Amino acid sequence: MSNFIHFGIAEKMYREDQNKVNELFNIKYPIIQGGMIWHSGWRLASAVSNNGGLGLIGAGSMYPDILRENIRKCKAATDKPFGVNVPMLYPNLDEVIKIILEEGVKIVFTSAGNPKTYTETLQKEGLKVAHVVSSTKFAIKCEDAGVDAIVAEGFEAGGHNGRDETTTFCLIPNVKKHISKPLIAAGGIGLGSQMKAAMILGADGVQIGSRFAATEEASSHENFKNKVISLNEGDTQLTLKELAPVRLIKNNFFYDLERLYETGRDVEALKETLGRARAKRGMFEGDLDQGELEIGQVSALIDEILPVEKVFQKLLKEFRDASFIDF
Repeated sequence: MSNFIHFGIAEKMYREDQNKVNELFNIKYPIIQGGMIWHSGWRLASAVSNNGGLGLIGAGSMYPDILRENIRKCKAATDKPFGVNVPMLYPNLDEVIKIILEEGVKIVFTSAGNPKTYTETLQKEGLKVAHVVSSTKFAIKCEDAGVDAIVAEGFEAGGHNGRDETTTFCLIPNVKKHISKPLIAAGGIGLGSQMKAAMILGADGVQIGSRFAATEEASSHENFKNKVISLNEGDTQLTLKELAPVRLIKNNFFYDLERLYETGRDVEALKETLGRARAKRGMFEGDLDQGELEIGQVSALIDEILPVEKVFQKLLKEFRDASFIDF
C-alpha cells in the first residue's frame, strides 16, 4: 500500500464525519483533555473546547461550590461541549453529581471506581458517560455497565494509575478486541505522532493530560509547569501501590517514600508520610521539594509551556506529518 493511501486512511481518523468520538461528543477533533486535579479549571477546559477538543473540569480537586463556579465560568467562556471528570475515590460524590445535573453539564468522565455507580443515573438525564480503566478486564466491565465510551489508560500516564503496569501500546489493541464502545487511548500521548499511533492500534480518540498540564491556561503553579518542562526520561516513577498507585516526579517527598519501602511496606507509615493536601501543596502551591508532583512519562518530550491553541496546532501538524514506511 502506498504512503499516500496510508496517509488518506489516517486523515479520516480525525475527520468529524468519520470518527466515533467526534460524533459522540459533538467535537471537531477526537482530543480529550485529562481532568487532572489542580490543573483542570475552567480556563483550561474552555480553551481546549474552543480549539475543537473536549475540555474537562477536574472535580477531584474542587469543593462542591468551587466546582459549580468553574462550570458556570466554563459555560460563559465557551459555547462548545465540555465535561467534568469525577474521580470516585473522592468524597462528596452525591453532591458533585447533583451540581453537574443542576448546572446542565452534558458529559461526565468517571474514574477510580465502579462504572455502574452513576452511569445509569446520568444517562437517564441525557448525559454521555465515559469511564477510565487500566486493564481489559475493567474495560469489559465498563461495556457491561453501559457506558458511552471507554478510556484505556496505560502505565505511562501521570497521576493515579493501574497496578498492572500495562503500557498503552499493549493495552489499546487488547481492549479493542473485547469491546464495541468508542475507545479513547490515554497514557504517554503528547505528540501528534503518538496520537496517530494510538489510533492505528485501534483507538477512536485520545485523552491527553501531561501536555495540557504544561500550558498557560492550566491552573497549576508556574513552579510545577517549569519543573515539568525540565524533566528527562526516568524522572518519574509509579509508587504508593499499597494505597492508590500514582506516578510522581522524583523529589524529596518521593525519596522519603522510597526510604519507607526500604524498611518494609507499612501502609500506616505511608499514609502518615503522605498526609493531607500533599498534591495541592506540590502542583497548585508550587512546593517542588515536599509536594506531590504528578505527571506522566511523556513529560520528557515536553520542553515548553504553550497556550492551548499552540498545542493544538502542533498536535494536528505532527499527526498529519507522521509518515508510514512500507516494506
